[in-house]
Amino acid sequence: MTFWKIAALNVAVTISASAAFAETEITLWHAMGGKLGETVNKIAEDFNASQDDYKITPVFKGSYEETLTAGIAAFRAGEQPNIMQVFDAGAATVIGAKGATIPVQDLLTDNGVNFDINDYISGVRYFYADSDGKMIGMPFNSSSPIMYYNVDALEKAGVTPPKTWEEFQSVTAPALKAAGYIGLSQSHLPWIFTENFMSRHNLPFATNDNGYDGAEGTQILVNNDAIKAHFTALTEWKDSGFFEWYGTGWDDNQKPFEDGDVAIWLGSSGSFGGLMSKDLGFEFSATYLPYWEAVTTEPKQTFIGGASLFAMSGKSAEENEATAKFFEFLTSADVQYFWHKETGYVPITEAAYELAKEDGHYDRFPAAEVGIQQLSLPGGDNTKGYRMGFYVQIRDVMNREYGRILTGETSVEDAFNNIEKEANDLLARFAKTQG
Repeated sequence: MTFWKIAALNVAVTISASAAFAETEITLWHAMGGKLGETVNKIAEDFNASQDDYKITPVFKGSYEETLTAGIAAFRAGEQPNIMQVFDAGAATVIGAKGATIPVQDLLTDNGVNFDINDYISGVRYFYADSDGKMIGMPFNSSSPIMYYNVDALEKAGVTPPKTWEEFQSVTAPALKAAGYIGLSQSHLPWIFTENFMSRHNLPFATNDNGYDGAEGTQILVNNDAIKAHFTALTEWKDSGFFEWYGTGWDDNQKPFEDGDVAIWLGSSGSFGGLMSKDLGFEFSATYLPYWEAVTTEPKQTFIGGASLFAMSGKSAEENEATAKFFEFLTSADVQYFWHKETGYVPITEAAYELAKEDGHYDRFPAAEVGIQQLSLPGGDNTKGYRMGFYVQIRDVMNREYGRILTGETSVEDAFNNIEKEANDLLARFAKTQG
């Protein structure tokens, strides 16, 4: 064999070997900015370093809404990423788009990854599942609304964190006002005082099993006596100086708590890490969301907020395998515990929760466990979540009407009539897109 033939053969072998050992590359579009984005990048780097077969590249696409919009446009153009982060209110849009995603449960089992939905903590299992309980999206940055409180303020007022709203209005709030504090603020009226209000009291939020049984005929059930009584109480508390609403902005309502003006703030369990990183000038802790004893004497679990990761369809078998392996890595106990410690979001699996307990994380930071404990409370018929299309727009309607209630522009009755009508119109329009 001549020199040139040998050289050519060596080149061919080298090219063949390179092709055989080439990494399969996948992309993840997400909405995690700042420190959260740095943590996503670290998880991706660790996955890439853990093996030689796959490489994931995370891409920040802006806010939740911007990421969803970009993902929909990319799918229509056939340029979708392998994985897309979709927030809770947008889940129905993606799940309802036939053929847009591969159910994560199928993706994992088809690629040899063990999957048991019971490995996930109870409040996480079914929010991104279908009506049969099959997990469609992989829960990612999962959180639950909890009650943070200024320990120093409550001690000064001589009260303990209220378990019920009756206790808040008759005991806690008046004592806090006398001690110089506004009793309460919260950072997301639709999420905390609507969606999880329904779950905490085990009230139906929509027909068709809260929308899980399909879009056709689904109607919202928010116009009920229990929640209207709650918003009536909010207006009375606001007039009495027990509660304040600072607008729809999340930080607008969190900052007065951080400044020490508000004694109790209802926010996300995922806010724990951010609060810990600040010098607040007072000790804080957290506990469960209160409930109305007049509505139930058996309060239930809340469900997750945040977002999920969806495996987009239209990719090669090799890329789907890479996505499955990344999900396997992401849901491992070590990675979930790392995510939990760094961000405050809950670890989505029981194994990661146990690892955090064994490591003494909650002995050091008791408030970090509250979201998981609340998600693990007994469930009911209406505690797994909701599945309603055009829900981003429905939340906008709620925010508009709730703002009008709290600024005295409309009555509670008229506001909920408007929410019911406009939400049902949106749900009917969404159902027509599913034909």
